[in-house]
Amino acid sequence: MAKSTSGVRIVVAGDRGTGKSSLIITAATESFPTKVPPVLPPTRLPEDIFPDRVPVTIIDTSSSLEERGKLEDELKRADAVVLTYACDQPSTLDRLTTFWLPELRRLEVKVPVIVAGCKMDSRDEQQAVSLEQVMSPIMQQFREIETCIESSAFKNIQIPEVFYYAQKAVIHPTAPLFDQETQMLKPRCVRALKRIFILSDHDRDGTLSDAELNDFQVKCFSAPLHPSEIVEVKRVVQDKLPEGVNENGLTLSGFLFLHALFIEKGRLETTWTVLRKFGYNNDISLADDQLLPPIKRTPDQSVELTSEAVEFLRGLFTLFDFDGDDALNALELDDLFSTAPENPWNEAPYANAAEKNALGGLTLNGFLSEWALMTVLDPILAVENLIYVGYAGDPASAVRVTRQRRVDRKKRTSDRNVVQCFVFGPKEAGKSSFLHSFVRRPFSEVYTPTTEDRYTVNIVDQPDGTKKTLILREIPEDAVKNLLSHQDALAACDVAVLIHDSWFEPSWTRARKLLVEVARHGETMGYEVPFVIVAAKDDLESNTTAIQDSTRVSQDMGLEAPIPISTRLGEFNHVFRKIVKAASHPHLSIPETEAAKTRKHYQRLVNRSLMAVSVGAAVAVVGLAAYRVYAARKNASS
Repeated sequence: MAKSTSGVRIVVAGDRGTGKSSLIITAATESFPTKVPPVLPPTRLPEDIFPDRVPVTIIDTSSSLEERGKLEDELKRADAVVLTYACDQPSTLDRLTTFWLPELRRLEVKVPVIVAGCKMDSRDEQQAVSLEQVMSPIMQQFREIETCIESSAFKNIQIPEVFYYAQKAVIHPTAPLFDQETQMLKPRCVRALKRIFILSDHDRDGTLSDAELNDFQVKCFSAPLHPSEIVEVKRVVQDKLPEGVNENGLTLSGFLFLHALFIEKGRLETTWTVLRKFGYNNDISLADDQLLPPIKRTPDQSVELTSEAVEFLRGLFTLFDFDGDDALNALELDDLFSTAPENPWNEAPYANAAEKNALGGLTLNGFLSEWALMTVLDPILAVENLIYVGYAGDPASAVRVTRQRRVDRKKRTSDRNVVQCFVFGPKEAGKSSFLHSFVRRPFSEVYTPTTEDRYTVNIVDQPDGTKKTLILREIPEDAVKNLLSHQDALAACDVAVLIHDSWFEPSWTRARKLLVEVARHGETMGYEVPFVIVAAKDDLESNTTAIQDSTRVSQDMGLEAPIPISTRLGEFNHVFRKIVKAASHPHLSIPETEAAKTRKHYQRLVNRSLMAVSVGAAVAVVGLAAYRVYAARKNASS
């Protein structure tokens, strides 16, 4: 429950003389005050006044211009706002729409609003109109109004109810559950209730049997249903929605109908109790205690799915591949994520990041790759969505933290199953085509400049029969400077690829500059990165000077010669395997800059000097020992 510890803070605002203070005092003391101060101090209601036993603090406010700043501050801190008008002063009702409600919007106060008519005992009954008739158009215009109620502090009529509705609107808000305009459950609410239905459907037959309904009732409300109550529930559903019940029990549509009915009748606490028992918060997201806690790791450690989580995902893929074509089409994928708040792969960086078949369906490799990408980029989100789609194990059992990359370099091997590769290169060198080819997307002659980082991910088969997931992250040339402005920029990079246009000499000139910049940053910050150099557009006439210079520079920096590829012709010379191989042996293929060579040369000189000193000392020690032996023998003979 969102407000169970801090309590609910209700701010009362309205025109002067509308009865704000009298309303508050009568609620707190159950008696009408004979003398009312201009503004009351914060007033705490007894905790047992309402069924939820949540602390309620009421804040009185002044509507004078001198106190306007304080009023605005209080409104911005409110959990709910009660706006008052005087039933005997119609002008104060008009002020709700001409000032108070627009003012809340101006201040961006996005909390439930209760409109309270005070002094109903003083109204001129000859001019009386129904509250519904007066407030209906106002509520249509201002959807933030939860409830309208009229009261009398003098006669103590409906005073506690004003603050009960305000508290209830905070603890059991309507907005996340129900769309007042369409009079339908909101999509996020439907998704949560569908997940709850599936979790409660233990035999997975698509219905809640009487026994399952009873188990559900006990879990949520700690009390069983009488058989006659179950019969009555199903009768109510069947009368209004015949498909809501079948011979096996309550269907999903019937389950959703029941909750819409609860909300329509003002029993929001029923639906909220169900949601919270299954771990949801006020945003209809799983609460933090249901999810993976923050992961402690260094910048050069990454997070991967465990084999247990991968096996669960393989089964999930098969379960939702309804047409059996070994791919998930858009409808199947939406159905898979229909118990999550939304499909997390609809937006960048996940949209179009993985391999699809000719009809646009996500292959198994693509499906597992998307999960691997999400786990690397946002492990908390990945585990959250695993739980949403049915993973029932301990959240911590779904992921593992890898060893530090600097430790991998010392051990000269990496055991990572997911390899992160940064792709550098000048504009128009072919970086985007390289990424597209990795997920078997057709080559395009149209050049579209990349303005922000882009990802593709796929599974690469290894010569020994194992599989590694490779993530390619394209870094636009213009973004390299900003990237390297961060100390840990290369911490997540297992291997880097430098792509240049093999037939255009200026492309190699700019690529060489990028290579030195990135290598220097890695040396300086302690995140040296293996490099693979790729000569793209091999189908075009190559530039001899560029080829010779790139080969010379590669050898000079201790790297393999550039690998020629043609994305147009689909010729890659096993480049993706070579990238993974370079990452698997992180002590190799690290470019040496001139500064690094100078340091290495200096270290060799120091080591030689130390060795010379050591040898000299050893000779001296041996000489001294020999002299002592000689002296001892001489003394013995004499």
